[in-house]
Amino acid sequence: MIINRYVALTLHFVFSSRSGMNNQSSITEFLLLEFSAIRELQILHFLLFLVLYLSVLSGNLLIVSAVTWDRHLHTPLYFFLMNLAIQDIGSVSAIIPKSMVNSFMNTRHISFSGCVAQVFSFVFFVGSDFFLLTVMAYDRFVAICNPLHYEMVMNKQTCTQMVATVWITGFFYGALHTGGTFVVPFCSNIVNQFYCEIPHLLKLSCSNSYLVEIFVLVVSAIIELGCFVFIIITYVLIFSAVLRIPSVQGRQKALSTCLPHLIVFSIFIFTGWFAYLRPPSHTPSTFDLVLTVIYTFLPPLMNPVIYSMRNKEIKNAIVKLLISLCSSIETYLTIFM
Repeated sequence: MIINRYVALTLHFVFSSRSGMNNQSSITEFLLLEFSAIRELQILHFLLFLVLYLSVLSGNLLIVSAVTWDRHLHTPLYFFLMNLAIQDIGSVSAIIPKSMVNSFMNTRHISFSGCVAQVFSFVFFVGSDFFLLTVMAYDRFVAICNPLHYEMVMNKQTCTQMVATVWITGFFYGALHTGGTFVVPFCSNIVNQFYCEIPHLLKLSCSNSYLVEIFVLVVSAIIELGCFVFIIITYVLIFSAVLRIPSVQGRQKALSTCLPHLIVFSIFIFTGWFAYLRPPSHTPSTFDLVLTVIYTFLPPLMNPVIYSMRNKEIKNAIVKLLISLCSSIETYLTIFM
């Protein structure tokens, strides 16, 4: 409700700002990138995105369900992991369903308000995702480098405050980028991307007002670079501590929770930087398309795999959950059939 209310306020602000501009354009909708004019390839794109979307959705929902259902997983690490899964679901749900519908219905249209909502939702979830990965690095640092004080430092209240701060920061992060992007008038409505991506929208600007959002993007990149440096320093300290662990099994367990996190974060940040900070091409580019698919799909798709398939506690919880669901379904069918 809060998010929907703020999106409505953002839309009102954007439309009010646009109506007060002398050079205002009359754009009420945008035309997104069409993967192909051939109907069979459009259906293929729809099916491919459907499979990827359902994979992201099912994998992350399993993690959320397992952590919620199993009391043994009510620890800071899995609490953060559950929120990460929710953010991953939100980020892909903000942009992928519309692209699938367009391909299935053989259309390219997205309304102006729909584009605003898409930008806000995507940046909100991705920004929250980024900040949560930074918090998770700190959690691993305390767990490995200061294990005796872990429960005191990462108590329930602290973890709740951290996650609340992450969501609130992501919320304002999304609002800032949305306002900076849509306050400018647009001279064209043709977006050379399959969703409303900020660099491609800024390219359609009629005035120099887009420099405000360029400044916001640069400042955001500097903040993200600071988080990245923090994570690198954190992991240097973590690996130094891991090397001092006498038990081989202990070292392997510590690395198994750290390396996947570092890999996902690196893919996430470098592909995002490359997509947002380099000048967008003036014509549709296969490279742009592939790069966008990587940073929108790969992290949400990899998170359930590396955090659950390599984690015995998550795997056991998922197995127990599935067995419980199967038993419930079997009982239901026995009673009503």
